[in-house]
Amino acid sequence: MCLYRCATNCVVRLPPSLPVDLGFAVAYAIFGPGTMGLLMENGWDVIATRVAWSSVWWSLGFVLPSAMILYKFVVVAWQNIKLQRMNGVRSTQVQNPGPFGLAYARRMVLGLMRHKNLELWDELLRSTPGNTAETRLLGRRVLMTTDVENIKAILAAQFGDFGKGEPFHREWHDFLGDSIFTTDGEQWHASRQLIRPQFIRERVSDLDCFETHVHTLFRAIANGGALDGEHQAVDMAAGNGRRLDVSDLFFRYTLDVATEFLLGMDVKSLSTPRQQFADAFAEVQRVQSIISRAGPLHFLVPRRSFWAAMRVVDNLINTYIDRALRLSPSELEARVHKKGGLGYTFLHALAGFTRDRKVLHDQIMAVLLAGRDTTASTLSWTLYELARHPDVVGTLRAEILAVVGPARTPTYDDLKRMKYLSHVLNEVLRLYPSVPFNVRLALRDTTLPRGGGPDGRQPVAVLKDTPIAYSTLLMQRRPDLYPPPDEAAARGLPPPDAFAPDRWSRWQPRPWHYIPFNGGPRICIGQQFALTEMAYVLTRLFQRFDRVVSHMDEVDGGRPTMKADIVLQPGDGVFVSFLEAQNTTKEAPAERAEGGS
Repeated sequence: MCLYRCATNCVVRLPPSLPVDLGFAVAYAIFGPGTMGLLMENGWDVIATRVAWSSVWWSLGFVLPSAMILYKFVVVAWQNIKLQRMNGVRSTQVQNPGPFGLAYARRMVLGLMRHKNLELWDELLRSTPGNTAETRLLGRRVLMTTDVENIKAILAAQFGDFGKGEPFHREWHDFLGDSIFTTDGEQWHASRQLIRPQFIRERVSDLDCFETHVHTLFRAIANGGALDGEHQAVDMAAGNGRRLDVSDLFFRYTLDVATEFLLGMDVKSLSTPRQQFADAFAEVQRVQSIISRAGPLHFLVPRRSFWAAMRVVDNLINTYIDRALRLSPSELEARVHKKGGLGYTFLHALAGFTRDRKVLHDQIMAVLLAGRDTTASTLSWTLYELARHPDVVGTLRAEILAVVGPARTPTYDDLKRMKYLSHVLNEVLRLYPSVPFNVRLALRDTTLPRGGGPDGRQPVAVLKDTPIAYSTLLMQRRPDLYPPPDEAAARGLPPPDAFAPDRWSRWQPRPWHYIPFNGGPRICIGQQFALTEMAYVLTRLFQRFDRVVSHMDEVDGGRPTMKADIVLQPGDGVFVSFLEAQNTTKEAPAERAEGGS
């Protein structure tokens, strides 16, 4: 029998089978911190010594969680009081059973793993007044919206009230540092001013970089995948109609273009099946996507592979930064202005403005991420849809042949003249915006214009540090933002969820109803570069090929899998076959028009 005596001579008798540590815990729970002194006073030194550390752990095990829970309740209560005092109301609350909102967190994780983010958001917001809802995740209020006016407020009308915020900066810092994508305020503005001049029309309209890699892309298509070395012999005719995953080739192509544009030398991922830099960059993004979705629990995400991959990426980028910093200002200027045929690179241009290695590294990483993945994902979705719509391919190819012909290299002006090509890209970006989900943090106490109250039309009160998630993917698919069915039928407009480039000749979205590149002061700087690159690739493809056959029914049953990591991409690849037109030469044409480039 184990006895614990209190100061008032009361005795707690515990069963002999009960461990001393657990027995002490019971006594500690009853008598409090005085338990240890009572043991010592009664001569139970051995037991006191044995349970000394146990008391510490039981304190941590019971007292700290209790204090944390109490703290959360106090914080939530105080937030509710502040919300009631503000000029706004609450939005519809999503039912989130279980402690700390873990049920919703589990659904988010499962949705991410199963590529069901679109379905999850649609389920949460479908019946919500004002297309805005809120929930609590780990005790923190989180807002979600697909409302046009709310998104406009976040990105433009109330730009100063919302930003990336310190949590985002902290979670992404190991990957993108203090770049344009992770900062706010003056630091963000300085980054934008540094980068903006590199995307002026003079730079965007220089198409030589695209053409060089299109030749390699054609060879990879004929090979059925990435080449086994730059000098691999490829039978272009034998590859006609071969089944391949064109999405993989697009991600390789855009990586080669991006690294040449940024650094002056491409990593040749189209010419190497297993490419160390490409694999490392993909692994960094994979882990970073998990970190960004883990939120307050991001410190639990294993990062061994992340750091190993970052070393590979950093080694390459730092090598080129070292070379650029060894050049004098006059040498840098000569390269930027193509004096002596040395050629322009993004890095040389930045190095002409700053010699800060960290600034150069962070901005290169940010532009590499944007320049590679967003363009590749949009090209992948374009081929996914074109392969299922041969009539669209026929119309598109007819325009390309009428403007450029079957062999001539297109100029920048040629690309701008092709309206149907623009309609195709607009329609793909309407259904599959590159960044489907995004988050901003309230930088001060503020409101959102709509989503509050029973009808969803009242302002929503937003406290400082509240995260607001918004989705252009869902907003651009909302049926109520399109003409009603009767009017649409009268005008010959297809349903909103249908891929139909022809709609753009009879319909134009209202302001803020279509923002694939975001909007406001943080609108994508490189959108014209991306649109030009995509238009160029599609033009060259359909000069050479007159048909593209889809093999996706056997892969996804005709229902696209939307993989939403950092960008939105086809989760099962894009398996197609290209069939060459009879009037296309066996080698990629190199004839160029005079002027206009």
